[in-house]
Amino acid sequence: MASNSIDFKTFNTVVPFVVADKKPVLIRGRHGVGKSEVVYQIAAKLELPIVERRASQMTEGDLMGLPSIDGESTSWNPPDWFKLACDEAVLLFLDEIDRATIEVRQGIFELTDSRKLNGHHLHPDTVIFGAINGGQHGAQYQVGEFDPAELDRWTVFDVEPSVKDWLDWANDNVDSAIWDFVNNNHNHLEHKGEFEPNKVYPSRRSWKRLSDCLVKGKLVEKASPALYNLACAYVGFEAGVAFNDFVENYKRVVTVEDLLVKGKIKKTKDFGINEHSAMVEKLQAKKVFNEVLPQKQLQNLAGYFVTLPSEVAMKLWTVMGEKDALSQNSVNLHKCRVNGETVAQYFVKILA
Repeated sequence: MASNSIDFKTFNTVVPFVVADKKPVLIRGRHGVGKSEVVYQIAAKLELPIVERRASQMTEGDLMGLPSIDGESTSWNPPDWFKLACDEAVLLFLDEIDRATIEVRQGIFELTDSRKLNGHHLHPDTVIFGAINGGQHGAQYQVGEFDPAELDRWTVFDVEPSVKDWLDWANDNVDSAIWDFVNNNHNHLEHKGEFEPNKVYPSRRSWKRLSDCLVKGKLVEKASPALYNLACAYVGFEAGVAFNDFVENYKRVVTVEDLLVKGKIKKTKDFGINEHSAMVEKLQAKKVFNEVLPQKQLQNLAGYFVTLPSEVAMKLWTVMGEKDALSQNSVNLHKCRVNGETVAQYFVKILA
């Protein structure tokens, strides 16, 4: 990872300052990491309609519009999408710019530099976002790199999203079996090395696509034999085999409901540190501590807490103290008794 790369959490904290100044934002990163997704999320936060164009599929006329002759003068009629961005405030999203023709890129150069094309000016509140695969990963793609003057018209962010970025997003967007698999197998989320020609590799996007397919066909709950072939088709052989094996044993996976609601703590008795850490990450992802837990769930949590290795217990305690979590849960958990001792007394033993 380059030293100036940032994850999406950091990106989302700094990009509003650029947007407020109406400067164009360029997101560089590998395919399938969620560049387009985050742009749509930003548009939703800004309450702006999004106008998306694939620069790689545009001709010069698609960008510049067509001329009309009025007597002895010629004027340019902007295309409908650009006219909309001039008449109304929108988020104008230009994707795959580094795969566009040089003529299209020259037009985008003027648009990012002067916020106009052929005398037509963008609406004062329209913002421009672009996305490319170039930069530090450019050698892996068939793209045309930006020259210094072209880059200078953009505010450039090299994005390397963390696994947690994806897990936070995927919590409400992918099948729980896929979420659990990736949470326990971070290395299978995406390929980070060199790419062999014509070989299928996993990406954040391909896991989402596999999830859509499995959910629509209810293939996980059916334990369908088709799952193996589908997984390999979407995420490649290595990840597909590992995921298929995981699903075959998925009944042994402990869910948040198993732990808090059903109190099935015995299911975790053979857990190692990695499995316990993954369980804590599930609790965090489900945001269970953002509301006051019922006493029964607190007691089940207490029973689990006292079984944890000290480092995982501290991790759970840290998660319960995060800014969006309710402190009342920590206070109430302290008072719970397990085997005649309060959790507070057990916690003191850990610290000692």
